[in-house]
Amino acid sequence: MHMIPVAEAIARITGAFDPLAAETVSLAEACGRVLAEDVVARTTQPPFDVSAMDGYAVRADDLNAVPAVLNQIGAVPAGQHFDGAVGAGETVRIFTGSRMPKGADTVVIQENTTTENNRITILKAPEKGQFIRPSGLDFRTGEVGLKAGQLLTPRAIGYAASMNHPWLSVRRKPRVAILATGDEIVLPGDPIGADQIVSSNSHALAAAVRSYGGEPFSLGIAPDERQGLKSMAAGARGADILVTTGGASVGDHDLVQSVLGEIGLELDFWKIAMRPGKPLIFGRIGDTRLLGLPGNPVSALVCALIFLRPAIFRMLGLTEAGAATLAARIDCSLTANDERQDYLRATLQRTDNGALGVSPFKRQDSSMISLLANSEALIVRPPFDPPVVEGDMVTIIPLASSFPEI
Repeated sequence: MHMIPVAEAIARITGAFDPLAAETVSLAEACGRVLAEDVVARTTQPPFDVSAMDGYAVRADDLNAVPAVLNQIGAVPAGQHFDGAVGAGETVRIFTGSRMPKGADTVVIQENTTTENNRITILKAPEKGQFIRPSGLDFRTGEVGLKAGQLLTPRAIGYAASMNHPWLSVRRKPRVAILATGDEIVLPGDPIGADQIVSSNSHALAAAVRSYGGEPFSLGIAPDERQGLKSMAAGARGADILVTTGGASVGDHDLVQSVLGEIGLELDFWKIAMRPGKPLIFGRIGDTRLLGLPGNPVSALVCALIFLRPAIFRMLGLTEAGAATLAARIDCSLTANDERQDYLRATLQRTDNGALGVSPFKRQDSSMISLLANSEALIVRPPFDPPVVEGDMVTIIPLASSFPEI
């Protein structure tokens, strides 16, 4: 089977999934989830005209000439209302968020007044209607405030709460089974044999799945032995997707394709024109999709970003297809690229004129997780990309943000 382009692989993977069913969660559990239904306002905000400042509710017609002296006939703390009405020459003490009394059409801020008993002197006249938040300024009953398919940020949670929704309908989290393979690897903290290394893939992929909105569960490490691999893979029943790491290439000891074929694996493709990550399996076992990632930790995580993330997004009903890209100015030269799409680990900086600059690490070995951990971006080089010289603009995928989400 020939290598297929990255874009085609993404399309074939995402095309194999549909949005998952909805479930109802409380507002306290909804942040980071994806809406399955529109959220319609159940109330009007504000429900009545309110003051935007501490001051005095007045009639603008009484302030045609200032200073003007008005008689204070009451006060309205927030959460209460004034039973009477403001007449000619009268005013009511009012506070931010207080309901405007009948008859008043303007608010004078307290800084522009002096008081003596109940006699209020207005020193500066505002425009008619100033410092009033009219009913429905924010939203009105029946308006669609949040749309299905929207990721619920803290901002969106606040909006839903304001619209009087204690519960929200969201997409079920995709269940992602993770199975590492290989006699040569052990999990962190386990005894390490003479010919073994510690595997990071299960933990890194589980963290990635959570960050993408999925629900991971680990099946452990399958041995390079047919029956053991087969029995452990059976633990993925009920998962939306089984993700394996290792055993995806064509070596004598790479058993994933052949062993899983015995339990019904229908292969879609298994080679992609990309680096890192050429040996990648995609197919299905019954109702469960299979994504077989390479065993090298960098390859596994880069492939998770490029392929697993959009698959999870598809199941969540999100419309974003792939990782967001930016343009940055490179600080070195690169030779022409071959037929594989490259993803180079790199750091970011600001150039002297404030533009975004990018610097690739000199070594790009796919086993070096330390470089990926310290990377701030991936430089994307298309197949057969011509040589790049210092100062050229290149496409990058940012890996970190300096700004926390609100």
